[in-house]
Amino acid sequence: MQKTNPGRALTLAAALMLSAQAPADDVAVKITSSLDAVTTRHEGRPIRIQRDQNQANTITPAFQKTSRRCPPFCVQPMRMPDGVETIGELEMLDYLRRVGDGDDSVLVIDSRGPDWVERGTIPGSVNIHYKRLSLKAADEESIAKILERDFDAERLDTLWNFRHAKTLILFCNGPWCGQSPTNIRALLRFGYPPTKIKWYRGGMQAWEVLGLTTVKPGE
Repeated sequence: MQKTNPGRALTLAAALMLSAQAPADDVAVKITSSLDAVTTRHEGRPIRIQRDQNQANTITPAFQKTSRRCPPFCVQPMRMPDGVETIGELEMLDYLRRVGDGDDSVLVIDSRGPDWVERGTIPGSVNIHYKRLSLKAADEESIAKILERDFDAERLDTLWNFRHAKTLILFCNGPWCGQSPTNIRALLRFGYPPTKIKWYRGGMQAWEVLGLTTVKPGE
């Protein structure tokens, strides 16, 4: 069983509490008992993330299905290889808060295709389709440009230097979606440090179930 670091937990809790934007009495459906909302930035503008306040709200129809053909839509393991951390909603919200605060050392990545992103995504994320990081679908030079331009990795003669590379937080549609796990395994093969890769396993399905804010392109 993975042990929780008390110091880290307290730091996370404190950071999230500072992100609450509204008085407690104004919000009926909170994220936690002490957290109303978190502000991030999406496409250059601030977005407030909170749970839907309509207590009769129901999940988006696209995520109501319980069964999809497997393969490819197979249940994913709880943990990725080599010590990549699996995170939940509160940890994701803390990374999104950091995005909102202008912290460019983290990058939240929606690994899904544009058709899914158009239905809604997590505010503060950027869309990098999983095929763009796959050697089966993209050439090495295209992948190298993403590592350099978007992830701040440094290309040397024959090796990569990831000392100043961003911490990547990847997600897709949920525990039955293999797109972000595919990217994570590819990044590990490229040499990306596992300590700089986080996986939000719950993905959009868990995000929608909790009624958390989503945005669509151009909104």
